[in-house]
Amino acid sequence: MSEFKSFEGGIETNAIQPFLVGSMSKDSRLSILKNHGLEYKDDPNQFYDLQKFLNAFEEVKDQFGEMNLFLIGKAVIDNAQFPPMNSLEEALQSLDVAYHMNHRKGGQPMFNPENGQMLEGIGHYKLTKYDASAKTAEMVCHTPYPSKFEEGLILQIVRRFKPEGSIRTKVELDESKETRRKGAETCTFKISW
Repeated sequence: MSEFKSFEGGIETNAIQPFLVGSMSKDSRLSILKNHGLEYKDDPNQFYDLQKFLNAFEEVKDQFGEMNLFLIGKAVIDNAQFPPMNSLEEALQSLDVAYHMNHRKGGQPMFNPENGQMLEGIGHYKLTKYDASAKTAEMVCHTPYPSKFEEGLILQIVRRFKPEGSIRTKVELDESKETRRKGAETCTFKISW
């Protein structure tokens, strides 16, 4: 597996609004979307082909650098649908549900909040460790999205939901484990607050 490659066809996302933030102009971003056959509409119910969207992500990386992917990831928390969350641990655990809430497969939502049914096809975010006393956690990401985007996304969740009294937040790719950047199936992020 590698970054920027959808696991299967027929997948769409509505989480395109965060793509329009970052250090490059909105017109540049709209142009990149258009280059990949995506016509942006300011409508949260509008869905877009995931592979075309990932292609646009890759163009941003190639033309403007990974920091823009990081900034897009940070913007997701402010623009995508998330289930209610009351603590950092709960927020990190519900990232997978939020991820599925903003994608659909064959026109069907990939998460149904009424019955908890989740469709497969886009991978998962899995909180594998959480130690409140040590203020550390670990998240394994198995998605087609770029790692730098995921780093920004996770960091913004930690910043928003960190326990009172926590001063520093840090999210870093664990290079001692497999990474999608090197063709692996997953990436692991070390989290501290």
